[in-house]
Amino acid sequence: MTPAEAGARWRALSARHVLLDGFHALKHALRFGARVELALTADPAATRELTERLAPDLGERLAATLVDVPPETLRELVGRPHPTGVAALAAPTPADPALLPPPAERAAPLVVLDQPRHLGNVGAVVRLAAGVGAAGVLTTGTVDPWHPTVLRSSAGLHYAVPVGRTEVEALPAGPLLALDPEGEDLRGLTVPEGALLAFGSERAGLTPEVRARADALVALPMRPGVSSYNLATSVAMTLYHWCATAR
Repeated sequence: MTPAEAGARWRALSARHVLLDGFHALKHALRFGARVELALTADPAATRELTERLAPDLGERLAATLVDVPPETLRELVGRPHPTGVAALAAPTPADPALLPPPAERAAPLVVLDQPRHLGNVGAVVRLAAGVGAAGVLTTGTVDPWHPTVLRSSAGLHYAVPVGRTEVEALPAGPLLALDPEGEDLRGLTVPEGALLAFGSERAGLTPEVRARADALVALPMRPGVSSYNLATSVAMTLYHWCATAR
């Protein structure tokens, strides 16, 4: 495929596919079953070196998938290319909350981000959820959890764990523990199987709808005078507690 043909195909695909920005996003997406329609590299030698060092298991697939293009072509198509000089387009697979396994079939908790605002934080949470094997990440509100900035922050790990958007009334069944400074100290609790862990935005906290749906309010330990943790940090602390105490 010539650079001109690659550019034309990219433009035709871009409206219906999501951007995998960088080598690591492409690597993770391929490992977890993404349907990658087109992948570009502006530095074939550097990409081969990254493949040999970080993803030898994907060598043949990457060699068959990547199309070499000049750096200026990649800049024209992507705008601000990743430092690795790699970009790809893949079919999105947003999770349908109604199709997630019921509580009895999911031991791991499901992370709920209640009206998050920061796209980078949402991506970091997806990466965390994928790393520990959470049951999924659902967001409420207007933020698109499949936004390119979220995908960039997750390093393509949206394909490793269900990720989708929902309304509070459509949240899956299961005991819902909502993180709140006035709640019970999380260190004294065991996260029940099939639980939902809900986190409010840093600025506004939990919405009244999620509070009403919650079975319990739980709190992270925090030094007096400190108002809050970063959202992704709160999720990491809570998921680590689950990992450390799960039977």
